[in-house]
Amino acid sequence: MSDLLITGARLLGGEAKDVLVLGGTIAEIGAALDAPRDVETVQAEGLALLPGLVDLHTHLREPGREDAETIATGAAAAAVGGFTAVLAMANTSPVTDTAEAAERILDLGRATGLADVQPIGAVTKGLEGAELAELALMHRSRAVVRVFSDDGHCVHDARVMRRALEYVRAFGGVVSQHSQDPDLAGSSACCHEGELSGRLGLPGWPSVAESTIIARDAQLARHTGSRVHVAHVSTAEGVEVLRWAKAQGIDLTAEVTPHHLLLTQDLVSSYDPTFKVNPPLRPTEDVEALRAALVDGTIDAVATDHAPHARHDKEHAFVDAAFGMLGLETAFAVVHDTLVRGGQLDLAGLADRMSVAPARIAGLADHGQPLAVGAPANLVLVDTESTQTVDASASKSLSRNNPWHGMSFTGAVHTTILRGRVTARQGVTE
Repeated sequence: MSDLLITGARLLGGEAKDVLVLGGTIAEIGAALDAPRDVETVQAEGLALLPGLVDLHTHLREPGREDAETIATGAAAAAVGGFTAVLAMANTSPVTDTAEAAERILDLGRATGLADVQPIGAVTKGLEGAELAELALMHRSRAVVRVFSDDGHCVHDARVMRRALEYVRAFGGVVSQHSQDPDLAGSSACCHEGELSGRLGLPGWPSVAESTIIARDAQLARHTGSRVHVAHVSTAEGVEVLRWAKAQGIDLTAEVTPHHLLLTQDLVSSYDPTFKVNPPLRPTEDVEALRAALVDGTIDAVATDHAPHARHDKEHAFVDAAFGMLGLETAFAVVHDTLVRGGQLDLAGLADRMSVAPARIAGLADHGQPLAVGAPANLVLVDTESTQTVDASASKSLSRNNPWHGMSFTGAVHTTILRGRVTARQGVTE
């Protein structure tokens, strides 16, 4: 069904209105609206209505690692988390570095009916950093790929990065960079470099490994007149470079993850591999800098970097465990509890960082739109007063590497709506 009457919802947390959806589009907004016969009514009194969330950065593992996640289970996690669109990274097996591979991801996403799954194309063939992938062919395919990334690997060769930026400029694409100099980070690093890593006996990588790549890519973006998106910024140094680049008018955007907005490196003291993530959890001063940058717009968007792993890849000694954490189902709650209840953002600001800006960066015209007549009805209803405790065993994801298990957050996704059809309601997909 793509026809709904949503009654009594507070638009962006403001005035309560009814919203009539017909044919997957917002047809009318007002008070005490009358619905045509056979239109489902969604009682939304006490709930806030936002544009559906958009995630610029997910790892859905299919094809190749369906033991950790499939596009279907990832889409279910997305719907429960309030997302109507997610972008799937290219580090699958085989890599999404051809038009055919991108179209396969698109088709698998459409088959779920739970979220729009947009493939991200690899920058280089096989993520090897040497030869450009089929950038134009992926863009011209049915998948219309606009975002390209070797995420998990930095495009380290400046010449290759320059060529990629020149190539995608022709069709308005963007390169999402994993900003981490491998020479500075080292091959064995597994946490933030500092006093704690030394005390724990764990190899660490320094903040400068991130900031130097951001600075280089900013200069390359200016030189080529192209666009760079900085994935998962994690350091105060990186924020400083972003501020400088934006002040210069360089076309640079950036994202931050929920876990880098709340969790700190102190959790690594437990040697629990759940908290092994790339880039690593950082000190408190970095977390504070990231929050401030998201609030003031230096960082444009929140992206989950949802990274499911099977138990046999994650349950190892810390140095040997796979990098990554789950994030799709908890992102709204973490950001709402941390920044909205903390008084740093309002719901409109959250909607901008988690829907409007990500959709704009990715070029998803049907998502992140204003709550206005004529807009596609990709929406989410949230309960800003509900407090819930995260239970990793209840996740829609196939994996259980959930850093939020046992933590309580105020603010919960209630109902997710994709083109006028309810995809999830109170944690249950439909």
